[in-house]
Amino acid sequence: MTSATTPSGARRPPTPRRRVAAVAGVAATAVALGLAELVAGLLPRGRSLVLAVGDVVVDRVPGWLERAAIAVLGTADKPVLVVGVLVVSAAVGAALGVLARRRFVLAALGLTGFAVVGVVAALADERTTPWVAVVCGLLGAVAGVAVLRVLLDAAAGPVPRAGSAPPRGVDAGSAPPRGVDAGSAPPRGVDVGRRPFLTLVAVAAVVAASTAVAGRWLAASDRVERIRAALRLPRPARPAPPVPAGAALAVPGLTPLFVPNDDFYRIDTALTVPQVDPGTWMLEVRGMVDRPFSLSYDELLAMPHVEADVTLACVSNEVGGGLVGNARWQGVPLGALLERAGVRDGATQLLGRSVDGFTAGFPVALALGTQDALVAVGMNGEPLPAAHGFPARLVVPGLYGYVSATKWLSAIELTTFEDEVGYWIPRGWARDGPVKTQSRIDVPAAASTVRPGVRPVAGVAWAPTRGIERVEVRVDDGPWVEARLADSLDVDCWRQWVLEWDAAPGRHVLTVRATDGTGEPQTDERTPVAPDGASGHHSVEVLVEG
Repeated sequence: MTSATTPSGARRPPTPRRRVAAVAGVAATAVALGLAELVAGLLPRGRSLVLAVGDVVVDRVPGWLERAAIAVLGTADKPVLVVGVLVVSAAVGAALGVLARRRFVLAALGLTGFAVVGVVAALADERTTPWVAVVCGLLGAVAGVAVLRVLLDAAAGPVPRAGSAPPRGVDAGSAPPRGVDAGSAPPRGVDVGRRPFLTLVAVAAVVAASTAVAGRWLAASDRVERIRAALRLPRPARPAPPVPAGAALAVPGLTPLFVPNDDFYRIDTALTVPQVDPGTWMLEVRGMVDRPFSLSYDELLAMPHVEADVTLACVSNEVGGGLVGNARWQGVPLGALLERAGVRDGATQLLGRSVDGFTAGFPVALALGTQDALVAVGMNGEPLPAAHGFPARLVVPGLYGYVSATKWLSAIELTTFEDEVGYWIPRGWARDGPVKTQSRIDVPAAASTVRPGVRPVAGVAWAPTRGIERVEVRVDDGPWVEARLADSLDVDCWRQWVLEWDAAPGRHVLTVRATDGTGEPQTDERTPVAPDGASGHHSVEVLVEG
């Protein structure tokens, strides 16, 4: 540290080293963010500034980068993004700490501007109460500036008063101890303010962590989950037919016919799962309709319900990937709502709007002509889990989720493709998203080792709205051999399949292909997920013990 003397002889506070100031800046920024999280959790309709910035990043990032993130990280893309926002925040805090060594006012303004960025991002979210966002940012900035000042003062250490007496036993006019230059810096390792500084940094870290955790805990209150758990779905007016005994194959490691809710894939743009209170939630049906209307959750439950077994797939699912799942959905037929509203001539697109601002659109003709298109409120016999769209979502057979499966549904808007575009379309994805015929090998797993002899090769195949007619397996470059299909449940959901393979020692490549209900075989042409879904045959390599 260095210090200076004023014209009056008083000594100015020493200037902290750069790395010490950087630590102070990081700690101050952490306290600012933590306090903002706590306030957001305490106040009504508060919004995490960190997550708000993350949402803006999701909305602004190029489509190719989003696709790469999903391909590499899968469902871990959101936690990684949040960590990235925190890392950038720490870097900015460190830079502001260094700036504050000599230009504290500029650093304070920079920290305030950093808070303003979070406030602006939060205000872009319709779920945020504006004054709450401003209060979060303001209190966070004030706390951050105050902590930065305290830490820098602690790092500088005590400032001797002008004319103060020398330490006891040292004559004011005497020479310095042997070997020490009068104008030199203190010996290496000596730092007057080091201990109080480190103590205060530790306190700041505890405060930042505890307020952030408390804020997240308050925001993730289990009130909505307790409401959901207490709900009982009405008995469907049109239940799904009983599951045939042969529709599910007993093969260890094979994906079940109905994927449990906790295991069902989740891909969406929400960094945190929206907590929607069904007591205040409303569904609007509007746009190019003769009779726009709104429904409460209770009114939606009171309408005649149906069940439908439908396989959903994400357009980002690679060949052989796991971003696909089958479930039994319950809800109100989409066609019944459209009939009540009266769709006007010229309406070509049904646009679903989510409470978090996400939109997805598909042709009105599909909504009217697809029997199992639903405003779903139930999944596998229970109210929709929050992660999958509670209180209501759209389920449309045969379309990838990015154009149809709006979760946390708030509005159904009838419009045209020229007037409105769904969230993903400007980001490089095709306007129409029909699910391609696909098949996958689950057993044996890729790169696994199996014993020689007769072994099952099994998996699932899907072609929603068309069904699966045949599945074939090839070993290495041999002929295609037809597998045994499980009984069909519905053309809208996948079918399990199995082939008994006489496994000979050595390395082998197993490949699968499916043929849909129209007689069209699955293409072997490999294409990437963009712009309208991956295609190609799925293969796995296994080692059979010698």
